[in-house]
Parts: sequence; C-alpha cells; structure tokens
Amino acid sequence: MTTDPTQILQKLIAQGPPQATETGSAALKRIGMLIDLAGDLGRDDATVLALEWCDLLREKKLTKQQRVLLDYFRANAWANRKRLKHRDPDSAWQWNQPELQNEIFHLRSAAHAPGFEKLSALRRCQILTNLGNQLNTLGRCVEAVAVWTRALSIDPKFGMARGNRGSGLTRYASSLYDNGHRGLFLFRAHEDLHAALSPKARYVGPEGEGAIKFFAGVKKRIEPAIHLDHAKSIKWEGHRIGRSASERQYRRWTLHQGLFLNPLNDLGPHSIAAIDLLSLPSFTSNLGEPPSLIAFFDQMKQEFVSGRWLLFEGLHSDAVHFSDRDVVLYNTLDYPSYSLAVEKVKAAFRIVYSVLDKVAFFLNDYAKLGIPAHRVYFRTIWYEKSDPARSVRPEFLQSKNLPFRALYWLAKDLFDPALKDTMEPDAKELYTIRNHLEHSYLRVHEILIRKQPSAAPDPWTDRLAYSVSRSELNAKTIQLYRMARAALIYLALGMHHEENKRDRTGPKGLKMPMSLDRWSDTWKV
Repeated sequence: MTTDPTQILQKLIAQGPPQATETGSAALKRIGMLIDLAGDLGRDDATVLALEWCDLLREKKLTKQQRVLLDYFRANAWANRKRLKHRDPDSAWQWNQPELQNEIFHLRSAAHAPGFEKLSALRRCQILTNLGNQLNTLGRCVEAVAVWTRALSIDPKFGMARGNRGSGLTRYASSLYDNGHRGLFLFRAHEDLHAALSPKARYVGPEGEGAIKFFAGVKKRIEPAIHLDHAKSIKWEGHRIGRSASERQYRRWTLHQGLFLNPLNDLGPHSIAAIDLLSLPSFTSNLGEPPSLIAFFDQMKQEFVSGRWLLFEGLHSDAVHFSDRDVVLYNTLDYPSYSLAVEKVKAAFRIVYSVLDKVAFFLNDYAKLGIPAHRVYFRTIWYEKSDPARSVRPEFLQSKNLPFRALYWLAKDLFDPALKDTMEPDAKELYTIRNHLEHSYLRVHEILIRKQPSAAPDPWTDRLAYSVSRSELNAKTIQLYRMARAALIYLALGMHHEENKRDRTGPKGLKMPMSLDRWSDTWKV
C-alpha cells in the first residue's frame, strides 16, 4: 500500500466522482481526503475537481449531519484556493477575496445547519474555530470573539479556539482608544493564551505544534503592556444594573445577548459592561464647524437602544396589552400572530435595519466620498458607481483601515439585487422580510407549516403575504441587532484609525481642544 501523497491523490482522482451506488459517508470520506491532499500538495486543479464533486454530492440524498460535513469540506477547499492565491503577505490586504468569501459562507452554512448539533464536539469546535479565524482576518473582531466563545462553550479546553481568541482579543485591543478598556482586553487575552499553552489544552493534528509556538509568541509580546496586579483588581461584577426588577431583567438580557454598545460586553456578560458608553474618538474638524458627527452618532445610538428595548418588550410579553383589547380580528385558520408584542419586534427590525444605512451616510460625509444622499446605502457605498465590475472605491483601498474593511465585509452579510454576492446564508431572507415590512405584507404565524411547492391551489396559503414564524422573526431581529452593534463599533474604531493617521501625516498647526458635557439622563423625557 503506497504512502506517497501524490500517488494517493492520483488514485483518488482516478476513482472518479461520487457514484450513484456509493453511500454518502463513503463519498464524503473520498472528497475530504482529496481536499486535504490537494491542499498539502498545492494542487489547485485537484481542489477545483473536489468542488465539482461536492456539487454532484449535494444532489444526492444525504443526512443532515452529512450536509453539514459537505459544507465544511467545501469551506476547506476554498481555503486551499485562498492559500495558493494569497501567498504574498501584502495580498491579505486585498478587499475583494472571493475565495475567503466562499469559505466563510460555507462555514456559516455548516454552523447554522440543523445537523450541526449532532456532530462530534471536535468537529463542531473545528468548524467554529475556523469561522472565527477567518472573520478575524477581515478585521471583524466583534463577531470573531463571539464565534470562538461559542466553540469554547462546547469544549473549554479546545486549544485552537482558546489561543485564537486570545490572539484576536490582542488585535481588538490594539484598535481601542480607551486605555482602560485596552488593558482589560489584553488581560483577558493573556488569560486565554496562558490556557492555550497549558498541558490541559487539547490539540488535534500536526497544526497544533505551530499554533502553540505562535500563541507563545503573542503572549510574550503583550506581557510588558499588561499591569497584572491592576487588572486582577478590576471588579467585573457587582455593578448596579438598574433601579427596578424589570430594568435589571432588561439589562441582564442585553448583557447575555451581547447587545450593549460597549466593547467590554465582548468579554462576557459582566455587569461592568452594562452601560452604552460607545462614543466617537477624538477627531479634528474645521474651526467653527458644529459637532454634527457627534450629534449624528448619538442619534444612531439612541435609535439602536430604543429599538433594542422594543425588541426586549416584544420578546418578553406574557400578557395581552390593553391596546389589543376589543380590536376585531378574524381567525384565518393559519395560526396568525397578532399582538402589540409582535408589532414591537417588527418596529425594532425596521429601526435597526435603517441604522445600517445611516452608518453609510455617516461614512459618506466623514470620508468625503461625495456620493449623493439618495444613493447612499450600506451595501453599496463601497463601490465605484460607474464601474460595471463594482470595484472598491480607492478611498478605502488605499487606507489599510482594518475596522473600515470590517464594515465592508459586514455589508456583505446583507443582500442587494444588484450585488448578488453575499457571505451570509440568511442574507436574502433578511432583505425579503425588510422589503415586505416596509412596502407590502409580512405575515407572522405562531406556527408556520412549510409546504412543498405545488401547482395545485392551496386554500391555506396567503398569496399576498411573505410568511414567517414568530420565533423566526425574533431570531432574525436579534441577528440584525448584533450586526448593527458591530457596525457602530467598527465605525468608531475605523474613525480612530483615520484620526491617528491624519495626526501623523496631516498639516501641523494650532489646534484648539473642545469638550462637550454629557446629556443628563434627567433630561431624557
């Protein structure tokens, strides 16, 4: 039996694509081996062949777990192609990377699929760790930390997730402009890296040795910047989070959903983070210019937190509201969901979707892009309008601003008919829900029975409506709030990066500092 990788690869190729008589597990095993060998040998032709076989296998009858593995293997194949194409370190700064986009799409498809929870703990951790790593590569540190944390909830000793989260928190810390927050992030990063280097940490495969060496290097590099005694004295819990039981319930829910506009919430649901303190960094403006950017950012924050409260109320309603009494409605026998609580979730959805376009409006002004206001959308602001290939605008390409690039890639989580590329499997449904909420008819059901398409008329299907279940609408709205929160954080961090660059390269001269007082909570009536 040969052990030469090239010969094994040729033998696999010679066996041909998945056969009708071949079981799904056998076909998956062959495709997985083909992808691994193609990656080890740098054979792009074999990787392309493996992707073709994946397309064929997708048409076969597979179990839910097998479909998850198929997405995982497809992601690995795209990772092979990415490594071959982007060997030059400078190429990592390319804004358009279709290989990476496809890799993330399939990792997300695997992580969100119904069969994911039935996979082994090891395989689930591998999928989530890979997803976190790729999001972090794009600068999307907020989402990356959440994904690594999900992996560690499955296996706290999984070394690759622990070490990569520590390394990712280090990068996140380098973008922060609050020195206190930076210190806490580095402290938590140090804890993760220390755990990843512990003999108790679990590693699988030959990559473990190289990863351990890398994590040790990151830990050594950040140690001089950490004041361990001070960090250990920080009180993470015990902070006041409300004056009433209902306020405390709301704030605890917000902490556990990771929805406070506060980077510290990304370190966990600690009461120290139960305050929406995210603000713009210090920046330079022309003398006599009003603080329009500050006012606009504050307005976006207010809309976000108000919508977040509506969402909380809609999710936690346990009684009929008096405004719903004596409203005459009819039972149409399709389990409709009518209530003020449902309308609050719908309103929360509308509010937060609009915040994303407002981030684009802010960026258009700050970066002086000059796009007419009626053409400013979060999904399309990044591209040259006149370019049929939709090239990224030079203002962004030349900036090497990682948080702004994170915003660009976050925009790809939304769907736009003119830009069909997306890396979020649910993107089109989010877009469809929003369109029906704003322009036509979204129908929410307590129970939604999905039926197969049929040519025969169905008296129980509403031909005018786009139907979703109440639980589905709730989950999609929470998903949108996490996206908008990340967008606001990346916007502030990206602005900080730009201001630092302008301080280094801009004209020197007299600068007059200006500070603003906080708007008192007692005035918010």
